[in-house]
Amino acid sequence: MAISGHKGVSRIDQVSKNHHGWYVRVRYNGTTVSKFFRDGLYGSREKGLKAAVAFRNETEKELGKPRTDRTILPMTARNTSGVVGVRRRVRARKPVNGEQTHAAYFEACWSPKPGKLQRKLFSVDQLGERGAFLAACAFRREREREMLGGEIRANWAAAAAKILGT
Repeated sequence: MAISGHKGVSRIDQVSKNHHGWYVRVRYNGTTVSKFFRDGLYGSREKGLKAAVAFRNETEKELGKPRTDRTILPMTARNTSGVVGVRRRVRARKPVNGEQTHAAYFEACWSPKPGKLQRKLFSVDQLGERGAFLAACAFRREREREMLGGEIRANWAAAAAKILGT
């Protein structure tokens, strides 16, 4: 957490250039928005911080990013399911009669608190490919609401496109 006590808001005091204020940077889905809030323009350090935090909150809302102090992970090229926090896996089962078999499943991952990761598995054998994917997505969406107080819209737009086959 920044010295300001607000994620994405940093203090800049550059005495040599008489440069004092708060710097805001919001990153989400490949977009970066930044702005500097000069103390002199806002009348005081505290008023500048208040304006910077309001700007950060409004910018996050415009970008569709939930207001949270947690890190929001973006979609990466390695993601094969199309949904952040949901992945398809295949793992070996214990050998039966000397033969190795494999089980496919979708795994929903979430972080109930910083530094802690949890997973829940949804079997393709039991639910079918589509059923396991939908169950993992629904479960992940619920955990997202609990963790972040809302959903990551871009994540669920991608899920809807995949589910509907568009």
